[in-house]
Amino acid sequence: MSFDAVLFDCDGVLVDSEPITNGVLRESLVEAGWAITREECERLFIGRAVRDLRERIETETGKPFTDAWLQTFYTRRNARLMAELRAIEGVHDAVAHLHAFTGGRIACASGADRPKVVMQLDKVGLSRFFGDAVFSGHDLPRSKPAPDVYLAAAAHLGVDPTRCLVIEDTAPGAQAGLAAGATVWGFCTQGHGRAFDGLPVARVFHHMRELRL
Repeated sequence: MSFDAVLFDCDGVLVDSEPITNGVLRESLVEAGWAITREECERLFIGRAVRDLRERIETETGKPFTDAWLQTFYTRRNARLMAELRAIEGVHDAVAHLHAFTGGRIACASGADRPKVVMQLDKVGLSRFFGDAVFSGHDLPRSKPAPDVYLAAAAHLGVDPTRCLVIEDTAPGAQAGLAAGATVWGFCTQGHGRAFDGLPVARVFHHMRELRL
């Protein structure tokens, strides 16, 4: 199948940010009183907005989920990302190829807050490919696994969602792309891609050199 546009998730697809962000989040939750393990923190939060789990956080910490706590987490997270963030290996060549192949019809559609996404793209030198085609689930009524952010990205590019290829690394993200009507390819650097078990993703690939149309 040919595609008219390619829509990228950001964290874990364009940038290797998940270990950094999840590590800071776990530290913040432990300090708040939730003795959460690294594995559980990854399982619960990767691919989802922190604010979408506010009730679980309040239950586990016994404290209200406040904007002040969230902003403190963002500040700590951003400092670590600025110091440590790296691009996914091979992603610059892959994005450049798809930007040329689609005539510039690519977008970044993330479940993270937009300032974080923009900061990360700037830091690793990918902003020039995406321009203003950067979207956040935080700015829409629903974040992933709802399809809103992918629908917004497709609309911005003027492309029917069914003609879009979505690149995702998590189950909630893949669910969002599928719900939008797009074709989803799952990116997994290790293993067989068990995050996508039971989901009708069209392909699972393991290195950005494989991302060619």
